[in-house]
Amino acid sequence: MISLATARERRTSFLGSFVAVALGVAVVTMSALVLLSDGARVPERLAGAPVLVQSPAGTAADGVFAQNPPWPPERAEELRRNLAELPGVATAVADRSFYAQAAGTGQREGERQGHPWSAAALAAYGLNAGRSPAAAHDIVVDESLGHAPGETVTVLTARGPQRFSVSGTMNGPGYYVTDRRAAELAGGVRTIGLVLQPGADTTRVAAAARRVVGGDGTVLAGAARDALAPKQDEMTRWIGGQVLTAMALLSAFVTVFIVSSTFAFAVAQRRREFGLLRTIGGTPRQLRRLVLGEALAVGAVGGAAGALLGVVLAPAMTGLLIDAGFQPAGFEVRIRWWTPVMAWALGVLVALLGAGAASRRAARTRPLEAMREAAVDTRPMTRRRLLTGLAATGVGAICSLSMAFSGADAMVLLALGTAMSLTAGLTLLVPALVGPVIGALTRPLARRPGATALLVRENMITAVRRTSATVAPVLATVAFAVLITSTVQTTQSADITRQAAAVRAEAALVPRGTPGLSDAAADRVEGTALVSTTVYGGDDRAALSAVGVSPGVERVLAVPPPRAGTAVVTAAVAAAHGWREGRHAPVTFEDGRTRRLRVAAVVDDSMPYQVFLPRDLVRAHDPSALADVAFRTESAPTRLPARLGAEEISVGAYAASDDAEEDRLVRLFTLILVAVSAGYTAIAVASTLLTATAGRVRDVRVLRLSGATPRQVSLALAAETCCVVSLGAALGLAVATPALLGTVHGLRQQLGMPVELSVAWPWVIGAVAGCLLLGTTATVLPARTALRRMRRV
Repeated sequence: MISLATARERRTSFLGSFVAVALGVAVVTMSALVLLSDGARVPERLAGAPVLVQSPAGTAADGVFAQNPPWPPERAEELRRNLAELPGVATAVADRSFYAQAAGTGQREGERQGHPWSAAALAAYGLNAGRSPAAAHDIVVDESLGHAPGETVTVLTARGPQRFSVSGTMNGPGYYVTDRRAAELAGGVRTIGLVLQPGADTTRVAAAARRVVGGDGTVLAGAARDALAPKQDEMTRWIGGQVLTAMALLSAFVTVFIVSSTFAFAVAQRRREFGLLRTIGGTPRQLRRLVLGEALAVGAVGGAAGALLGVVLAPAMTGLLIDAGFQPAGFEVRIRWWTPVMAWALGVLVALLGAGAASRRAARTRPLEAMREAAVDTRPMTRRRLLTGLAATGVGAICSLSMAFSGADAMVLLALGTAMSLTAGLTLLVPALVGPVIGALTRPLARRPGATALLVRENMITAVRRTSATVAPVLATVAFAVLITSTVQTTQSADITRQAAAVRAEAALVPRGTPGLSDAAADRVEGTALVSTTVYGGDDRAALSAVGVSPGVERVLAVPPPRAGTAVVTAAVAAAHGWREGRHAPVTFEDGRTRRLRVAAVVDDSMPYQVFLPRDLVRAHDPSALADVAFRTESAPTRLPARLGAEEISVGAYAASDDAEEDRLVRLFTLILVAVSAGYTAIAVASTLLTATAGRVRDVRVLRLSGATPRQVSLALAAETCCVVSLGAALGLAVATPALLGTVHGLRQQLGMPVELSVAWPWVIGAVAGCLLLGTTATVLPARTALRRMRRV
């Protein structure tokens, strides 16, 4: 009953669904395994202490990964003494950190920290050469730096380069100086480590420590010490989690899209088969069960293959995420057996959901369909599909218009809603658009001599379902590629323009190979340095980004200079804490001390910092604070020794390079999303065209018997594919354009300055060219194979 060609079509269509489900489950499995693996680990410099006490946390703000506020100095010393007197405790050590980096080295953040020598007792490593520091100029360094005891080393600090004598080396990261020297260079105490006596019970000591600490901290023992992992690692894991979640959701959504479109096209191709089954007594329920059974088989086998592939590739994916900066160094994935099982079940469910509409369409097949021989689609657009498509398109239009009156937060959601609604709407309306659009676009071809152009035109208009099934994935590919890349590029361009326009300076001094500028570097500039720190505001001690500025800040930024004992805050901070101009506000600094400052002014929220303080005040309470940038207002260029770790660039270059790490992560995130969406839709394009070409073997045979040469047949199929891809690309641009224009308008309203649309044309051209190359290959190669078989026959 079923011909060889029909069986080949079925295998081809099922192959596309199988690959989509397998890849979707693999991505979900990999993402879930990494997300469920807790990569937080206690730092090596604290891992030698069985019990650690952490200062109480302040109020956490969304997206802010700040350290806990330090204890006040008197309270920290009182806790340390009381903890040291507990039974089983050999000593209690207050840990504090300051910026330290050997000149000329590009060390990672965790390796650019100095500590008092007493804190070395908390580390999982120890002294392996030389002696402990005894004088103010002594220092113990990591042996990997290549310095031996007795040598001199220049270490960059917040004050500037300082020369030390290496008294010893350790087999672990960090710089260790005398406790008195560390107190001069470091801020407050956030951690107290307990070194236990031999044979002491860790559980009992931890319980006793909790009674001593009370509500003034958190006692951590065993695996709970992982809570002291660096906040930078926490932020990195959070960013990686966003990437993995987006990948998983996008994979699940696109898998449903591919499976549904593949099964819908397969059902349309097999209508004669279903008609014959109805003729011999098959019921609609049996046909529906047949299609769902095929989807179940595809989902079960493809899901199993994808789950196994995800488990195998999870460690490799983890390595790539670490290299890309989406996971911290040392992160390890943990394999949990139930994760791939759940992903497999999700794959089966996705396959069944994708085939649901196709099964209902198969059940509606009439027995007379078996008698149809014509390839004309008499009713490609149902009333329900037309109404749904119009409704989705209308929602997209409303979202696009609403962006003109929305704020910054709503603008992102409306842009996404515009793109998704228009993509869904135009995809549903494609069958109604194919005839008129293709007819209008290819009318000039019909006037050309020869049968090839006419054949291309009539084939596309006649086989509307086949054309629509190919246009839909191309539309989605181009729409998402254009929207994602162009939105990111436009937003970044607007942000650079905003930063450059907000600064009035001749040049900018920026760090080079260091996390910030020391006082020695910033003081060489005739202008204003922005010394960044973190303060904790209000009674809830919420973390706030603060900056210390000199009196000349008003010439560089539109901020009134804060005087001694005052602070300038943004409107959002003032509203959150109830601070008003002229009133006093409690502010806790990095050394743990709290001061009441008078709010001198309230500025708008466009500022890069939340609190502006006098520079001397920041330096007095945060000896390790570094300047993010120093703006030169004089015309004479600044001469800088290389050892200061700084360079002078233009203000425009600084605006473009500011937040370079964040921009790099955004670009990688964009690349991943575009690659995932484009990869899945490429599967859909290839699967649909392979299935369609396999079902047109009879058409190819008729063309050959009518006198067409193999070259003419291949040219006709390739030209048809080019027209289909062009139509899909045009509709994809039509989907992305309203969302992009709405984004540009919203940015203009938000920033109050001209913003130009920046289209990422390389991505657009790459997406269209990729679809064109893939579609032509998936069409021409099977056709040429069929032609070779005919030649042998």
